[in-house]
Amino acid sequence: MRYFAKCSYDGTNFIGWQVQPEGRSIQEEIERVISTILNKDTRIFGSGRTDAGVHAFEQTFHFDSDKSIVDLEKFRYSCNRMLPKDIYITFIALVDDNFHARYDVVSKTYLYRLNTGLYDVFDRQYTAQFLRDLDVNKMAECAPLFIGKHCFQNFTTKEEDKNDFERTIYAFEIYTSDDLILFHINGTGFMRYMVRIIVGTLIEVGLGRLTKDDIVDLLEKKERSISPYKAPPEGLYLMNVEYGKHEDA
Repeated sequence: MRYFAKCSYDGTNFIGWQVQPEGRSIQEEIERVISTILNKDTRIFGSGRTDAGVHAFEQTFHFDSDKSIVDLEKFRYSCNRMLPKDIYITFIALVDDNFHARYDVVSKTYLYRLNTGLYDVFDRQYTAQFLRDLDVNKMAECAPLFIGKHCFQNFTTKEEDKNDFERTIYAFEIYTSDDLILFHINGTGFMRYMVRIIVGTLIEVGLGRLTKDDIVDLLEKKERSISPYKAPPEGLYLMNVEYGKHEDA
């Protein structure tokens, strides 16, 4: 039987979602707890990876169990009692055996938070502290350039793979709230560091170091030339993972 779950986590003290040889990962913590409760080594499969220091309001995963979990709410409660306080399972349900938490994803939404005001000691692990004035209008003018289907080879450190750098961005908004600049982006999927490189590159636009034409050039270049600008991880949140037919697909 296959079970689908949603979780949220504070990524501050993790090396990322995926299990790695050294360091604490979200996947490893959840697998440890589920394996203990089911009394069997159990692997979970996430919708994708998040990097060290990146947070999630809604990450999704699935796992298989030979025996039926009769009371799913009790199971979720037990998991949360055993999980560390920086991970919390918010939802669990029985799904079709053919469902896959990664391959059935239709779109993902990310939020990036950037503080341009006074340094906030209490929020430093949850909002990138940039502390410089930026031309948000120029940045917002560039956001629509990313919308649609593009080759994002210059906005990821993903290994060379000419057949798989293409992604579709459905929506990209940049807006302000007091001293915060908020980047809200939704698309079919995002490669390694893709959101952070897009945000870092737009920060350079806000500083007047890059122009709209530079963004177009990075998107249209035939040869690979990765943008060197990468925003810090602490400002990034995985907000939502959608399944089923996307209304714009």
